[in-house]
Amino acid sequence: MLVVIFEILTTAGLQGQELYYPDKGAWKQRAASELGFDRLLLQEAVAFAQDNEYSGSKDLRQAILKGFEREPYHEIVGPTKRRGGPAGLIIKDGFIIAKWGDLERVDMTFSVTKSYLSTMAGLAYDHQLIITEDQVSNLIWDDTFQGEHNSKITWHHLLTQSSDWAGSLFGMKDWADRPPREGGIDDWKNRKYYEPGTHFEYNDVRVNVLSYSLLNVWRKPLPSILKSELM
Repeated sequence: MLVVIFEILTTAGLQGQELYYPDKGAWKQRAASELGFDRLLLQEAVAFAQDNEYSGSKDLRQAILKGFEREPYHEIVGPTKRRGGPAGLIIKDGFIIAKWGDLERVDMTFSVTKSYLSTMAGLAYDHQLIITEDQVSNLIWDDTFQGEHNSKITWHHLLTQSSDWAGSLFGMKDWADRPPREGGIDDWKNRKYYEPGTHFEYNDVRVNVLSYSLLNVWRKPLPSILKSELM
């Protein structure tokens, strides 16, 4: 299941209106027309979401293995579960104006991890635990950011996916994650690394490096920080 939550706030819509902050589990519903929406167009948007479900297997173990089958050494190292169907909410000024699917189901999340981690980094910045332009090696005491290339990497580079960090983390090699379409293992292993900050490349291993680095800074499990500081 992909839970899509749209929060639409407009300055004009809030003028002269008391801000509404619902209690957990007690969000009120309003007719879409009451908040300025075209009911038929809104229904079309909901239908589009329902009709465009992710095409991969509902067995996420199979979907993951299929999606990354061309990567060398790819294996699943954590638990997976079956996903549900499309579900979501559309919220305007704190009021639910549309909903569909099973909203109580807990499913796995994937790329939203980047939003979690950038939030953890923002909180670390607010707590003066990090300075974005500082080298990460200043705060990490193991060899994760040692060497001529990795020692140049700053928090800004990690957060913008421009670090081109080189190495292995949790047994996963950076060059084996989302390798180029062309070439083979020898080409990928021996490629030239870009100067940090000069080249964008998304890579799960480097997202994990950011997570590991923030864990070192906070010295607490990141989910507990998310819960206490945000949720």
